[in-house]
Amino acid sequence: MIDYSLSILPALLSGAQMTLAVFGLTIIGAIPLGLLLSLGLLAKFKPLHYLLDLYVWLMRGTPLLLQLIFVFYGLPVVGIVFNRFDAALIAFILNYAAYFAEIFRGGFQAVDNGQIEAAEVLGLTYPQTIAKIIVPQTVKIVLPSVGNEVINLIKDSSLVYVIGIGDLLRAGNVASARDVNLLPLLLVGIIYLLLTAICTWALRRLERYYRYYR
Repeated sequence: MIDYSLSILPALLSGAQMTLAVFGLTIIGAIPLGLLLSLGLLAKFKPLHYLLDLYVWLMRGTPLLLQLIFVFYGLPVVGIVFNRFDAALIAFILNYAAYFAEIFRGGFQAVDNGQIEAAEVLGLTYPQTIAKIIVPQTVKIVLPSVGNEVINLIKDSSLVYVIGIGDLLRAGNVASARDVNLLPLLLVGIIYLLLTAICTWALRRLERYYRYYR
């Protein structure tokens, strides 16, 4: 069993690299986009607010799997073609940005307006108020919710399998079907658990770092 595990491990690790690529690039794209969308949701310009509300509703109200299929198989019908990896990234970033937008919006609204007024009395500029007062408290407020979405993203990354990307789950399924053995899928589960454990540890370290904002 050990020899067999070692023989399939390179293929699983190669698939894990693709999983990590989807995960990392989605985080890099979705969090800043979600932050911008949250500011738009808080804007007083009603047409923008309603447009972003519609976007968030569509992204959160339809399955990510359906969005993946639409981007890769549906858009080519109207002449918009992406390769598999780009299609996966677009679908993941647009989907998760909607969730992050709602999380950040709630975080911004949870900061007491009195603290902003106090910062103005103390002579802080608006950028200083954002950087030193609002952002640290908002990060502390939203970090648990963002952490949940990050953990979900690790598992959701397996959905890229449906458009033919060779991720960790696909590598495990191929090995399992070829060898008629469930051990590859067991190893896939262990690798996913390790990835989520590392992310959980990092997020808890961040929570401890921001704990002094009470």
